[in-house]
Amino acid sequence: MSKIYHKRLVNADAMVKAAHKNKYAIGHFNINNLEWTKAILSAAQETKTPTIIATSEGAMKYMGGPATVVGLVNGLLDELNITVPVALHLDHGQSVEMAKKCILAGYSSVMFDGSHFPYAENLAKTKEVIDFAKKYEVSVEAEIGSIGGEEDGVVGNGELGDPTEAGEMAKTGISMLAAGIGNIHGKYPEWWTSLSFETLEKLQSAAKMPMVLHGGSGIPQDQVKKAISLGISKINVNTELQLAFRDATRKYIEEKKDLDDAGKGFDPRKLLAPGYKALVDTFKELTGWFGSQGKA
Repeated sequence: MSKIYHKRLVNADAMVKAAHKNKYAIGHFNINNLEWTKAILSAAQETKTPTIIATSEGAMKYMGGPATVVGLVNGLLDELNITVPVALHLDHGQSVEMAKKCILAGYSSVMFDGSHFPYAENLAKTKEVIDFAKKYEVSVEAEIGSIGGEEDGVVGNGELGDPTEAGEMAKTGISMLAAGIGNIHGKYPEWWTSLSFETLEKLQSAAKMPMVLHGGSGIPQDQVKKAISLGISKINVNTELQLAFRDATRKYIEEKKDLDDAGKGFDPRKLLAPGYKALVDTFKELTGWFGSQGKA
């Protein structure tokens, strides 16, 4: 069966394997609209950085559904002449049906998050997604344990991943594995101190494959770099981009630039421009210390 996704999109398999082998991490950046997508793609091209852009189910619905997201991304890849490797990824897909729907729409990578099911059911459903994805050359990410916090209605209590499950899941044909290592979605609370590197080492020893750090926003740089050295090959960023966009937009409005009628400061292209630049700057800062810049 021929692949149906756009010729410029790639799956994430090769990029995360290269990152795992050479001890850097691919940035996974959640998108929410045109500005988010254009900013990340433009910054990736400028810095020669292989990149994963992703939508949660909630963001995908907000943007109009998977076909709309695919159309937007493919259009920008063409119009901006993006030549660096880019994967379009479903983040925290909650059902086999949603993963299949995104694959058929043109996503080149999907996460099936079956961590809310009993492990045996998670494993069986993950295998079903893999069997379907293989027909379209789409990469698959799985999850064991759970990530703490909440993202788009996905709530996790932060259970640490089990090495035995990691070793078994690694044999299914997935490209990358997410597991709870003390990480949390959203802003980290004041009481949080550290990732569980002991857990990460045990999981990596069992799985021996690229692993994913969810909740990458706000983890101290030294901890992220240590996690990369221990097998983290993909780092998910969402909240940090949202906060950067918020702060830049707030500054524009507090300076009352939106009230400049003569200069049309109310024009959304001007109103959103500071947030757009903040997204670009944040991408460059993060991928700089992820080590993925120039790896395209």
